[in-house]
Parts: sequence; structure tokens; C-alpha cells
Amino acid sequence: MKSIHAELHPAAAGSAATARGPTLKIVIVGSGYVVLVTAACLASYGHSVLAIDTDEAKAGCLVAGEVMLYENGLEELVREQLAAGRLRFTSECDASTLAADLVFVAVGTPSRLDGSTDTRAIDAVARSIATSVHAPTVVVLKSTVPVGTAQRVQRLLADACPDGKTAAVVLSNPEFLREGSAVADFSAPERIVIGDDSGSGSGTDSETDSGNGKGNDSRPARRVLLDAYAPLVRSGVPVLTMDTRSAELSKLAANAMLATRISFVNEIAAIASATGADIEKVCEGIGSDRRIGPAFLRAGLGYGGSCLPKDVAALRETARRHNLRADMLLATERVNDRQRCWAFREMQRDAGSRARLRGLRVALWGLAFKPGTDDVCSAPSLALVDCLVSAGVHVSLYDPAAMPNARRVIAGHRRIVWADSAAAALAGTDVLVLATEWPEFVDFDPAAVARELRLRTVYDGRNALDAAEWGNAGLRVRQIGRPPAFARVEPMPLFIATVVAQPALPVTAPGALQMSAA
Repeated sequence: MKSIHAELHPAAAGSAATARGPTLKIVIVGSGYVVLVTAACLASYGHSVLAIDTDEAKAGCLVAGEVMLYENGLEELVREQLAAGRLRFTSECDASTLAADLVFVAVGTPSRLDGSTDTRAIDAVARSIATSVHAPTVVVLKSTVPVGTAQRVQRLLADACPDGKTAAVVLSNPEFLREGSAVADFSAPERIVIGDDSGSGSGTDSETDSGNGKGNDSRPARRVLLDAYAPLVRSGVPVLTMDTRSAELSKLAANAMLATRISFVNEIAAIASATGADIEKVCEGIGSDRRIGPAFLRAGLGYGGSCLPKDVAALRETARRHNLRADMLLATERVNDRQRCWAFREMQRDAGSRARLRGLRVALWGLAFKPGTDDVCSAPSLALVDCLVSAGVHVSLYDPAAMPNARRVIAGHRRIVWADSAAAALAGTDVLVLATEWPEFVDFDPAAVARELRLRTVYDGRNALDAAEWGNAGLRVRQIGRPPAFARVEPMPLFIATVVAQPALPVTAPGALQMSAA
């Protein structure tokens, strides 16, 4: 692990700088939780921060302290820094707004249809910087980008200068924030990764560096960035320095590794289910090995969100463009695609055929890809809703945070009902699917669920429920990779899933759902 040369440490307390470190003028261009978290947290370190979102409506809301996304602790921090005068927002991106010691670029880099990354927003910001910035400035790419992007942006900035010199040096500083805990992650990161091509990427820059390695006040560019993170560096957070290509690949590889672990455990869960093993016990067995560890070893409906699916696809496409096979990445994606509709396959198996699902009424708890966020990007719930509706199933949806975002991406359909509470979603339904393990769902009274569900069956897509407790309430709890004995499936009368109630039928086998066409 690289250490930081003494000359690159932020100014020590008691020097001319404040105890927090030098106060910098920082501009952050982009939108979304990465921009807001970075802006608010850097402002809390005493810096003067201007966040630029070219969407005038969004910028206007932020000026008023209205954070239009769900992220724990973020809105309070934004309002606090606005009131202190250290944080400002604007929709203008010109010479006057881009003049700063540091310009962070955190614009969106969405996936194209083939999985490659669309960097047009990065290019647009780079062009604005090239035509607007004349004083020495450090440009920091925080967006997740293809390998080589920082060098390409550096060349673009250099080409825009007639004398062949550029006033801006480009660094890579990938973010490793988790949605739902991004503020905490920023404040206590496991590491800070800095990509620097100035010729001093080993962490031994000196004050005598010249040329494009310079930032404001003749400081090496990386020193300026470290000054921004002064409280974190002083607290002992490891700083890893490397070339920009390695930094960019580190971000993609980190998310690909996490996604691979998720797909791996879900594939093992399928084997556990087929062999009668218990995936929870299996994960204990392998996670206790210190070479493996327990993180991201939990069976569920697969990964989603704005990062993991996009980054796995981008890395797979990068390999393809370099004539390399990416079999593991392809397998990771395929397992995840299959896992999203686990609950649908279980219903179909229990019913005996897809046709017998028609007319079934399903309560779906959870639309966000994970608890603690309102992000439904690539959420397993979306694929599940599509499978259910396509099979003629009626679905009642509820999520405590993601309903507005879900309404924007799920097309209106006569078989879809938008409930206003978890309890309301249960009304008149046959079975329940838990797709997101929000605490209010996990803590819900199972007896109340049992009174509402006509088929008294719950498909726990996150293995988050206490199967014994819910089973004792008279519910069949189906979990991923767990045998019925562990899910406390008990025989009980079931009803044919039709609009008109049918005579009760005896259960012939634990967990066998009796359904027929509507």
C-alpha cells in the first residue's frame, strides 16, 4: 500500500492553514447522490463548494434545500452547509463558475445498448473547462469511466490550448459510495484512490514538480486534492496512488468483484435447494474462512442499482474491445438475470404451470433495488413485475421510498395497483413477495399477513424474514436455497386462485400451491 510523502500531507494544525487544512474553492459538476454527498461533505470540511447541475429545475430545488432523492442524512447535511454559506448550487457552467482550485466531474455515464459507457457528458464538461479555465486548475474525474478516459480528457484540454500548455491537470479519483449509506461512507472511507499521470504516481511527489503536475499555488495536483480530503488523511484513511488507468480499472473491478460474489452465492443457493442443503448454513461455513469473508455472501434476488450492473457490463465490453474473453463477467450477468425472477419461477412451479397463474393476486413489497434508497435502476422488482403481469397476474405494489421513481419506469397496466402502505398492498391478495428487505416489512406482524393472504404463502426473495415466526403464524414461507423444513411450511387449506372463491382444497404436499386459471 502506497504511503503519502511528507510533503504531500495536508498542512499541519497550527500552521497558517486552519485546523481542518487549507480552505479550497471547489466546483463539482454533475447530478445525483454522488455530487450531493461529495459537495455537502467537502463543504463540511470548511471548503467553499459550488455544485453545478445544468437542470435548472433541480438546481432551483437544491438552492431551496430540497434534496430530490432518498439518502440517509443527506438532506440535513445539505441544508446545514447551505445555511453556513459554504455550499451553493447553480445551473450555470461557464468561465465564472468553473474557476476553482479543484473541479470535480461527476456527471452520469450511462450504459449503451451493448454495455459500453456513454461518455458524452464527460466530453461536454471537458470542452467547457477547455474554453473557460485559464488559471491553474486540478480537474478530478469522479464519474465511473472507461479505462483511459482521464488521459483522453487531458489530451483534449491540451489540444484546446494554442501554446501546447494547459492550465488544467486531470486526476482520477473514483468513488466507492454505497447508496443508502453514502454520507457515512464518504466520512469514513476504507481508502482514497488517486490516479495521477504527472510522473509521480507512486506517492513521492515533491514541491519541485513542474509542468502539468502543478495545481494552484504551484502545488502538485495530487497535493491539492489531498488538501480537500485533509480531515480524512489526518485520521489515517489509506491513500492509494497509481496511474489513472489503474485507478479507473480499480473502480470497475471492485464492483465486478462484488457482483460476482452475489451471483456466486445465488448459484450455490440453487444447488442447495436442489440437494436439500441450507444456503444460510453454507454461507456461514464459507464466510468464516478469513480468505473469503462473509461480505456479499447472501442469497437473494440478485444485484441492481445504478452501479453494479453498469460497471460489470462496461468491464465486459472493455474486454471484448480488446479481443479478450470475459467468461466470468458473462456468467455473473446471466446468473443475475435469472435470479431476478426467482419468485415467479417458484410460483409457477407451485402452481404446476404458467397458465394456472392467470388471475393470481400478488402483493409485492419493495421496489428499490435495496433498502435505504429510492433507486429502482435495474432493480429485481422491475423484472419480477414484468414476468408476473405478462403471465396474467394482478400485482399490488408498495415501497416506502421508491414509489415515485417506480411509477416513472413501470408502465401503467390494468393489472397493477399502487398501494399507499404495506398493509394496503395485502388487501385482497393471494400471496406475498418480499423483494426489498425494508425494516418495516421485516418487522411486520405475520399474523396480520396471514389474515389477508388467501393462499397464505410468502416468497421471501431476500431471506430476511424469521421463517419460524412467520410459519407459526400460519404462513408458508418460501426462501432462496432453504429447504421447506427450515421455512416451517405447514399443511393448511388453500383456495383456488380465481376471482370467485372456490371450495377449500387439502394440501397434498408441503409448499404445493394449488392454483388454476381465472
